[in-house]
Amino acid sequence: MARVLARAGADVILLSRDEENLRKAKERIREESSVDVSYIVADLTKREDLEKTIKELQNIGEPDIFFFSTGGPKPGYFMEMSMEDWEGAVKLLLYPAVYLTRALVPAMEKKGFGRIVYSTSVAIREPIPNIALSNVVRISMAGLVRTLAKELGSKGITVNGIMPGIIRTDRMIQLAKDRAKREGKSVEEAL
Repeated sequence: MARVLARAGADVILLSRDEENLRKAKERIREESSVDVSYIVADLTKREDLEKTIKELQNIGEPDIFFFSTGGPKPGYFMEMSMEDWEGAVKLLLYPAVYLTRALVPAMEKKGFGRIVYSTSVAIREPIPNIALSNVVRISMAGLVRTLAKELGSKGITVNGIMPGIIRTDRMIQLAKDRAKREGKSVEEAL
């Protein structure tokens, strides 16, 4: 998404807890466009990093577009998950989306313009086997999208959620390996 927005002429601010990935992404984007690219190293599951992110964003500039996407929580079935796993999934998928949105919306309201897009999952429509945490917590993202669309639309702020389909990414390979191991299949069969 950052590459697409940069190609469209938007300056981009990247966030991740992995600085090496941020450096690589910044280089790739700069090779493809002439926009400003900066990044913030932050673990969005930690409140102090969320607070630091907002302070750094205020120094860089108020975003017009907020695209939220995180990796998924660990795979497994409902009863295999501990309460700490459930708390971690909320801290990864929902809490930072709410926190950052609450911090960014006032500036968008003041301008009368803003775009908020959350990357969710097709699990919102139909649960995917072996990812109970993601199935349950990501559906709350649909509620967030619908609530904010109604509350903010009249203020010039559009809010949308996208549900990427199943794409052969590192995450899909990880899930396939886990499923294959559980079901005594090959990874290709699980895919």
